Amino acid sequence: MSHLPKPDASLFLASSVHDMKNSISVLQDTIRRLLAKAAPDESGEYHEMSQMLYETQRINGNLIQLLTLYKFGHDLYPFNPETQEIAEFARSAVSHVTPLLTSRQIGLEVELEDDCYWEFDTDLVNGIVVHAMNNAVQYTKDALRLQIETVDDALEIRIEDNGRGFPQHMVDDGIAAMRGVNFSTGSTGLGLYFAAVVAQMHGNRKERGSIRLENGGKLGGGCFILRLP
Repeated sequence: MSHLPKPDASLFLASSVHDMKNSISVLQDTIRRLLAKAAPDESGEYHEMSQMLYETQRINGNLIQLLTLYKFGHDLYPFNPETQEIAEFARSAVSHVTPLLTSRQIGLEVELEDDCYWEFDTDLVNGIVVHAMNNAVQYTKDALRLQIETVDDALEIRIEDNGRGFPQHMVDDGIAAMRGVNFSTGSTGLGLYFAAVVAQMHGNRKERGSIRLENGGKLGGGCFILRLP
């Protein structure tokens, strides 16, 4: 009688995450279509669908991050930095969150540097930006801001909101803020950890990419900054 190979739990988990991601994506697309057909009203159903869209986008983003981290750990991800037109990159990122912003009646200001091109892995950086904007939706009052410009020979991507801002310990602790789980909020720090890993993968000469959190900015709330050399 032949013996079964020793099971690889990580492989089963990755496969399960992939299946869950596909199912959530289908649900997410369905909610988007329903919202597009509906009109905002006072019945509460429209706002419930909006919350469902936020939750499905959040879950889908987390699952994609987990699956990508698995690929990083097993040398399966085809890291592919390419020169990208920033205006086109911004349009693509914004298109992923527009239905949610519209349903929540949240304004978005986009400020870009003219004729700007930069080299980075488009899929990874797009994932960070979309996740950051989706997260900011939960905490803003009614406005978001996306700013992309070159600062000191690096590309800085800023996502700002006009909410209460980040807790001061997150601003002060930096990378350390990603450790542990906050059971009162349900935060695992996965989004920040993923962003930090992706940023570090991008380098130019001796400088590596980085992330940081601030409070203030032009909208007075929380600011997530991704810096790519």
